[in-house]
Amino acid sequence: MAVTKGVILVGGPSKGTRMRPLSLDCPKPLLPIAGKPMIWHPLAALAQVSGLVEIIIIGFYEDSVMSGFIKDAKREFPNITITYLREYRPLGTAGGLYHFRDSILRAPTPQHIFICNIDVACSFPLAEMMTLHSKHRGVGTILSVTVKKETATQYGCIVTDPETQQMVHYVEKPDSWISNMVNGGVYLFDKTLFDEIKVAMDDKTARAAEDPLVKPDEILRLEQDVIVPLAAAKKMYVYETKSFWRQMKTAASAVTASSLYLNNFAKTSPELLAKPSASIISPTFIDPTASIDPTAKIGPNVAIGPHVRIGKGARVKDAIIMEGSVLEQHSCVLNSIVGTDCHIGPWARVDGAPEPEAEVKGQISVTVLATEVTLAPETLVRSCIVLPNKSLDRNSANQVLL
Repeated sequence: MAVTKGVILVGGPSKGTRMRPLSLDCPKPLLPIAGKPMIWHPLAALAQVSGLVEIIIIGFYEDSVMSGFIKDAKREFPNITITYLREYRPLGTAGGLYHFRDSILRAPTPQHIFICNIDVACSFPLAEMMTLHSKHRGVGTILSVTVKKETATQYGCIVTDPETQQMVHYVEKPDSWISNMVNGGVYLFDKTLFDEIKVAMDDKTARAAEDPLVKPDEILRLEQDVIVPLAAAKKMYVYETKSFWRQMKTAASAVTASSLYLNNFAKTSPELLAKPSASIISPTFIDPTASIDPTAKIGPNVAIGPHVRIGKGARVKDAIIMEGSVLEQHSCVLNSIVGTDCHIGPWARVDGAPEPEAEVKGQISVTVLATEVTLAPETLVRSCIVLPNKSLDRNSANQVLL
């Protein structure tokens, strides 16, 4: 059987600024989505791939930031080698791959390499991608998804030959509409990918030698610098998923992604979910260390983290409650994220609107409370972003509370 490896690209602390205020205290890859760190979802999917022997995580977070997760992952997936490789500085999605090419290609040498971006929530149809990939003779297969025409230009747009699934054109975030089939952020390449990245690196170096305004560096982007020429050379193929897919670029998108994963767990891993009852509506994830009063009503689409305490008559729906937070009696949390160690007073209400499909500048939908936010009794916070260590004793709506 051909050896396969997986690579997860996690970026670093200067990225993920749109996930603030959540990412102020928790690195983006470790933010809890559906009760699991964001990075766990692609890693768990890769661990199911037949013949996959190693998963390499590439980013520029300090080693100490990722070490706890790596340790837990090795325990959960003992048959797979899991390593974290830290870039000395941001190198771009292809630059990081090329910098660590010797580590990725070392024995057992992989024939196939899956590459997953950290900020994508989907069903990860990796086996289906492998089936398509084994039928064509291209260098790579890309996961695609169809989005609404009005949002397509926010993504990398793909034009394919409908007969062959061959990619014929690719443009990253075009100025005008090209296609509503977009890049899903999951790739499968042959090991010859590194030959293609070397060509892109050599082209960049040659341009820098000719043009004094172009600085020579190792920064390369997988999409623009590698996939665009591969599409032009007809060496890329496309697997279109009909299952769920969501990009996680903002804190609000974490609630949507959490809901999608929870609903997927109901089909694929029901053991991860809390058993439905009169007070728990599925799908809901509840950490075993959480304490919930039997008169509280929880769900659907709720993820409750470790050591959370929820009091009498509380109501939680379409929400993420992070570690150590307390919801006092008859409090209510809807369409919101409650950060670590928050305290929601009795009869207080935290709510928001569902995340819109197209982002509207300046509009806040989902309420996000950062770390250690306290709400006084009977206080209402609606569609607000609240920074850490705030105590709120009056009602607020549609604001960023600094």
